[in-house]
Amino acid sequence: MLASLIERLFDRKLTPVRVSLLAAIAVGYLLLLAPPAELPDPAGWALLSGALAAAWFSPRSPLASALTQSAMLATGELLGIDNMIPLKVLASFALLELAMRRTGWALPAAATALSGVYFLIGLTNPLRSPAEVVFQTAVVVVGPLVLGAYIGGMNVRARQAEERAAEQERLRRTESQMVRVAERTAIARELHDLVAHHVASIVLRTGVARHLLGEGDEQMRQVLDDVHATGSGALTDLRRLVAVLRDPEAADTAGGDLVDPAELPAAVAAVVDRGRQVGLRIDATVDPALAGLDAVKALAVLRLVQEGLANVAKHAGSSAHVWLTAELAGDGVRLDIADDGDGGPSGTVPAQHSGHGLIGMRERVELLGGTLRAGPEGTGWALSARLPAPQPDPEPEPEPVASVP
Repeated sequence: MLASLIERLFDRKLTPVRVSLLAAIAVGYLLLLAPPAELPDPAGWALLSGALAAAWFSPRSPLASALTQSAMLATGELLGIDNMIPLKVLASFALLELAMRRTGWALPAAATALSGVYFLIGLTNPLRSPAEVVFQTAVVVVGPLVLGAYIGGMNVRARQAEERAAEQERLRRTESQMVRVAERTAIARELHDLVAHHVASIVLRTGVARHLLGEGDEQMRQVLDDVHATGSGALTDLRRLVAVLRDPEAADTAGGDLVDPAELPAAVAAVVDRGRQVGLRIDATVDPALAGLDAVKALAVLRLVQEGLANVAKHAGSSAHVWLTAELAGDGVRLDIADDGDGGPSGTVPAQHSGHGLIGMRERVELLGGTLRAGPEGTGWALSARLPAPQPDPEPEPEPVASVP
């Protein structure tokens, strides 16, 4: 705390405050404490002004300021200024700032110059003994040097501690990023080697079955065509997802580049068509304005529709009646999926869905700042999601129009 306060006090930005404080102390001493007979003459006031001006440049040129203060003090002695205590204080203060900011040959050079001036003052004063001169010189020269070096050392250690803390934070972030990249790479590898491999095998075998199927069974051909198209689409999405996982630069997109927002209404319509091919009776309302969403929200809407219809087919039966609404309203994106629960013998309305699909949907919505409600409604199940409205781009400020005289 003390080191930080001292460091701020001696910062270059506070030079006006520091010099003003020195000026107030010097003038206050001369006007309030010094005897009237020892008040400086115009030459003394001029020297004091010059010393204060030199103190102004002390943070940028501490050695030049210290040497200038020593020269001012010597000039005052040669001119016979009566009261030179303010000049002595400013000279010692300049040596203190030099010791705080510099090391090496600059310190003995400035200390030698100020010591020489004090020896000159002591030798010209018959009332001072050599021992007194040496002691006074040691106090006004060695004291500021030691104190300045100590304060400078504290400031250096404080900056080094801050740098070490910043470096530790950078290392922590780097390690965290490396862990995330490793996790993403492992997930991508498993998706490619396990899931994508099996999906590719399903697509291949479905294609062979279509080829071997006779011409007479048109319904079976339609089912195989649907399985083949769904599997091919899933395989394409998996490959694109693997590419995103392996690219660290795509970490902040949350997979948003897997769907073009302009194609979202068509993509939702395609999902609805696939649900109808399964047997679901779907009444769908898809707002064309959804094409104006950003990539991340567009992907979220598409995944919610896919998971919602899959849950209907799984829990309510493949022939359930479904009502789907996806629109862009004033308060954001509104997505509602509800079914009547009457999908045949397999149709059930569980107290809560098992598996991770609903959990994944809720997490996806909450990450985007939205809300999701899902649960039994009437004889069926209802899912309602709300996503924040896209923020409009800020309009550029109009350029000022120059007045014509």
